[in-house]
Amino acid sequence: MTPEQVLSLPPRVLSQRQRERYFEDGFILLERIVPDDWLEKLRGATATLVERSRAITKSDAVFDLEPDHTPQAPRLRRVSSPVDQDPVFWNYLAQSQLGDIVADLVGPDVKYHQSKLNFKWAKGGEEVKWHYDIPFWPHTNYSPLTVGTYLYDCEMDQGPVGFLPGSHRGTMPSQYDECGRWTGCLSQRDVDATDLSKAVYMVGPAGSVTIHNCRTLHGSPVNTSDKGRPLLLYVLTSADAFPYTANPIPSPKYDGAMIRGSRARHAHIDPEACEVPPDWSHGYTSIFALQQQEARM
Repeated sequence: MTPEQVLSLPPRVLSQRQRERYFEDGFILLERIVPDDWLEKLRGATATLVERSRAITKSDAVFDLEPDHTPQAPRLRRVSSPVDQDPVFWNYLAQSQLGDIVADLVGPDVKYHQSKLNFKWAKGGEEVKWHYDIPFWPHTNYSPLTVGTYLYDCEMDQGPVGFLPGSHRGTMPSQYDECGRWTGCLSQRDVDATDLSKAVYMVGPAGSVTIHNCRTLHGSPVNTSDKGRPLLLYVLTSADAFPYTANPIPSPKYDGAMIRGSRARHAHIDPEACEVPPDWSHGYTSIFALQQQEARM
């Protein structure tokens, strides 16, 4: 569906002005919308995954570790596809109002693509450099969006994600370097040519939700605080958006599952070209490993 078609439908949860702001800016922040009972369940499931990581000594398909991770002091960067690691993460997506909120932005038929649980550990949790999401997992249109849930309060010194308003309507610079290697971020030259003084950083209390379009330029600084910052992320799409490259974080159980509505009988094709990533079918590390040059494609 086009934005105009989506906006013509009555909203379920969001106000019409919130929907319009999403399409104008490329992102929105919804403060304190996650009920306390869900927060407690998500925090408990997250703590269990952190405990599991103590037995991991090297990054694998599920756990991406910071270089100084140890069993005594676990430091995670990411848990891939948490919906496959603990049922709480899928139940939250399927049973809470997230699906209705996303339906207000992509149309009544909402489909699951992937999930991850990103961490910025206290005192040095790594930055995420400025990048666009859609070149990691191109679709037939640009409806895909990412929903982030703050499990705890997030302040500026914890490295919140920042978005550049209106960047989803512009040209997306390449995320390959001058040698043709995938970096998963903008080159320093392109960063220098971008006015990042206009970026809006998503500080907010626990239970807040961020939503950004797949074309919106974003990044986050290092966590310099003494508090960690886990961020639960889901990539969801309209039903008429279909991926045409391998999913870097596939779910054997939930790939393409419908969150709301019905499956599409036709694909919506956006005519604007999208840069494609390397072939992820042979494996994927993480955006952290790619951007920190631990792995190059």
